[in-house]
Amino acid sequence: MTLTSFTLKTTTGIFVLAALIGCVKDQNFDAPKKSCEVDLEVNTTFTDVKNLYVDGTVQIQDDLVIEGYVISSDEAGNFFSTLHFQDDPGNPAEGLQLEFDVRDSHLFYPIGSKIYVKLKGLYLGKQKDVYKLGGVFTSFGNLSVGRLPANVVSQHLYVSCSDPVSITPIEARIDALEEHMVNTIVELKNVEIIDDELGLPFAEVREETERTLIDCDDNEIVLLNSGYSDFQSTLLPEGSGSVVGVLLKETSRYMLVIRDLNDIDFQEERCAEVIDEFTSNAVFISELADPDNNSGARFVELYNARTEGVSLKGWNLNRYTNDNMEISSTVDLSGFEIGPESTLLISPNATEFETVYGFAPDVVVGTNSPADSNGDDNLQLVDPFGTVIDTFGIIGEDGSGTNHEFEDGRALRKPEIFEANANYNFEEWILYNDTGAAGTINQPQNAPADFTPGIRN
Repeated sequence: MTLTSFTLKTTTGIFVLAALIGCVKDQNFDAPKKSCEVDLEVNTTFTDVKNLYVDGTVQIQDDLVIEGYVISSDEAGNFFSTLHFQDDPGNPAEGLQLEFDVRDSHLFYPIGSKIYVKLKGLYLGKQKDVYKLGGVFTSFGNLSVGRLPANVVSQHLYVSCSDPVSITPIEARIDALEEHMVNTIVELKNVEIIDDELGLPFAEVREETERTLIDCDDNEIVLLNSGYSDFQSTLLPEGSGSVVGVLLKETSRYMLVIRDLNDIDFQEERCAEVIDEFTSNAVFISELADPDNNSGARFVELYNARTEGVSLKGWNLNRYTNDNMEISSTVDLSGFEIGPESTLLISPNATEFETVYGFAPDVVVGTNSPADSNGDDNLQLVDPFGTVIDTFGIIGEDGSGTNHEFEDGRALRKPEIFEANANYNFEEWILYNDTGAAGTINQPQNAPADFTPGIRN
């Protein structure tokens, strides 16, 4: 997110909003009287405005007017040159933001003010999946939404004569945030600052700074702070509780920006530590595939012999290519769970896997990954605590011509095996290959007929 998009309050370049204020000797003055606009007719919605955007920044040509309620404030310096507003004070469906060159905008557009926006002449753009209104600037021939000059703000932005109303934030959860909530005010409950950031200030001096909020289920969201805010040097709070702020987004990441420290209420004890990483010797490698007729149909199958599911958070499957003693590639299995007495199928080519075997794999990885072995590599399954749970092959020994070769073939864990083994034991396996050592079966295997992904037999 660029420094010009919002939040950073600079110390240079003072702009005067001539249409709204006159000369003053200092900053201790009352907000100027509002000039009420009574002949505006609202004739469009936030959704309709966003639908005007197609492929690039566009200047709105029609006489359109929308209304909304201000939810941001630059009084504490955490917002800069942006005004965020939503379509309803208590139950908003959507929000928008206006980029403009107005300093101390909270004096003219306080939180809860009802505003009207004349859209004709404004530019509408979309930056990192966020819709913006404002002026325009050109970079390398491309139009982008920029700050609306101060001297034309009064031609587009009007404040209702009615008093500001109370803004009720949407109660939300980090794991249930949705696109339509962007540029609206939300409240996150039962959250806290992550342990690693306790003792740090809200922001580094003069730098836009990301801090991290986490809930009791380990879901995280960025708390974005300006290095020019009034509370920049204040230490992050140590308790837990609720945070109110304007929800923003940067491509796939949601972010929260508070107006001031009153938006944070951390009076509760911190969340109890959630134990969500587990180990088990009932999870092991049950089948490795390197089909002679189709290298795109390779896969690794893991099996859980327990009668209960196992979370694989923190688990890794590592590959040691040929005789390497160092890890060549790894698959992070966090986010996956292997069901009771069930398999987990890992494929380097999801399209080919589904074409050959008739169903989709559970985990899709890349080429040269542990699931893309050509049959002479060694693999290890490692739990969240760094303990090797299961091993196929002998680390440091190229599998070609050995009793752990499955080149052009298959390595199948014998059906009577129900526990992992950190040390490779040839007696636990049935191996098919083209040139393996005595005891293996020198009989290349073809997909799909010679393989049973998802079936433990």
